[in-house]
Amino acid sequence: MNSALSPERTVPTLSVVICAYTLDRWEDLRAAIASVLVQDQPADEVVLVVDHNQALLERAERELSGVHVVPNERRRGLSGGRNTGVSVSRTDVVAFLDDDATAEPGWTGRLLAPYRDPRVVGVGGFVRPWWATERPVWFPPEFDWVVGCSYRGQPRQAARVRNFIGANMSFRRSELLAVGGFLDALGRVGSRPAASCDETDLCLRLAARDPEAVLLYEPAAEIRHRVPESRTSWSYFRNRCYIEGLSKALVARRCGSGPALANERVYVRSTIPRALSRNVTRIRRPGALRTIGALSGGVCATLTGYLVGSIRPLGSQGFSRRPQGAAEATTMARS
Repeated sequence: MNSALSPERTVPTLSVVICAYTLDRWEDLRAAIASVLVQDQPADEVVLVVDHNQALLERAERELSGVHVVPNERRRGLSGGRNTGVSVSRTDVVAFLDDDATAEPGWTGRLLAPYRDPRVVGVGGFVRPWWATERPVWFPPEFDWVVGCSYRGQPRQAARVRNFIGANMSFRRSELLAVGGFLDALGRVGSRPAASCDETDLCLRLAARDPEAVLLYEPAAEIRHRVPESRTSWSYFRNRCYIEGLSKALVARRCGSGPALANERVYVRSTIPRALSRNVTRIRRPGALRTIGALSGGVCATLTGYLVGSIRPLGSQGFSRRPQGAAEATTMARS
């Protein structure tokens, strides 16, 4: 895609939605909000959605300023929180930032600039891992998606993509309402997800609604995403890969395996083989053998999850084949 965008008369208005569920991340949450409030191009509003945690809600209302604090009025979990944020926002564009991430200077302006092109319905940015401890020597950059960050193999320049990483993404609010928002059955609940890929499902529905619509990845719109020590273990890595495979199977059954697995086919056929080859040629590097094991084990765990998800009944975990649509959109718009 040509990165040159057609001019438009005005800059769209912006809401930044941050979803939080625990007091354990209080300092991270404050840092996330502060990073948005000091942007050169300020957001029109910052919405903090508290996910069914009364103590956190009361503290946020008492101690945070410059933020619209609301409780999650929908199903517990990240998707319900995001949908609540969309419903209370009244701007042209809604951006989402994780509660354990901080926006780099210029983030809002770089997210908004592409919306001058009316074809652009969503813009996502680069998510840099911010390791609380040192990065594990065995942890392959190709699997940084495991910790919710951008990974090796993604475009290095602005490009049209299938979907974004949820920690750093934005959409036209009207488009979110038109497709009914995020699917609850695929959203993270708490610290260990039973499902994921609600962002992928949403982006696929946006593309299906209008094949000419553009989802633009703009790596210059950068955030830092905190990676706690708890996410650096092999058990977390393996479980997260399994959940990803399970969720991708559900998305494939919902939206079709063609669009749902297009990126994954390239990833398995190109990105992973290059990573394996690179580590084999540097086999004397500390951790190279363990990295090869992680690359192989991660693919196997993801494939296992996909196979399980392919035969799991569609009714499990509240999953439905029917896309969210007009009724859900009306509910979101009126709430």
